[in-house]
Amino acid sequence: MKVMLKGKYGTDKSAAASASATLSAAPAGDLRLKASVTDATFLRCASLDGLSFSLEKPGSLILDFNVPKRDVTFQFMNSVCLAEKLVSLTYRHAWRENRTALDCSVEFDPANKLAVNYALPTGCKVKYVYAHGEMPRRTVLEPSYDLSKNAWDFAVSRKFDGGDSLKATYLTSTKILGVEWSRDSKINGSFKILQTVGGQKILRMMRERML
Repeated sequence: MKVMLKGKYGTDKSAAASASATLSAAPAGDLRLKASVTDATFLRCASLDGLSFSLEKPGSLILDFNVPKRDVTFQFMNSVCLAEKLVSLTYRHAWRENRTALDCSVEFDPANKLAVNYALPTGCKVKYVYAHGEMPRRTVLEPSYDLSKNAWDFAVSRKFDGGDSLKATYLTSTKILGVEWSRDSKINGSFKILQTVGGQKILRMMRERML
């Protein structure tokens, strides 16, 4: 049985700190069990705040149970081949919050993909993804259009050797520009630094480390 523990620590613009941990185990076959806690679980005394469990079968099914909210989220995934194109479908439903979302993506070739997201009650969003270059050095362009807001969003990201990546985003509806630097390396550790500039300047840092 494979067991993995992952921890995360971060601060927001008010310098308030937060922490979380996830314990995952694969007892048999391709099923995975996960238990997650946050600092709210042990802030004053042991409680159910921030506690959640999930059962996952990669590529097929995810069941999440939020203990304090007593909410169950179902997620089903499947992929089919139509006209020699890979079509991926994902259905999500939060039982207590009564939220439903449907994702559909079509991969025309390794460099071009079209994705459509429809969520109740927020509406529909369409995104085009273009990848240029080979891994690990690859540049990805992601323009998207939100039909409910009648607004465009743009994102461009670049991966580098050693696990480093840079990403820039711009949201036209809020006029917020964001820049993100992250690293995912088993040797040098993992972290993420995000800076956004809009009506106010916000700096948030999040650090992740595999334990």
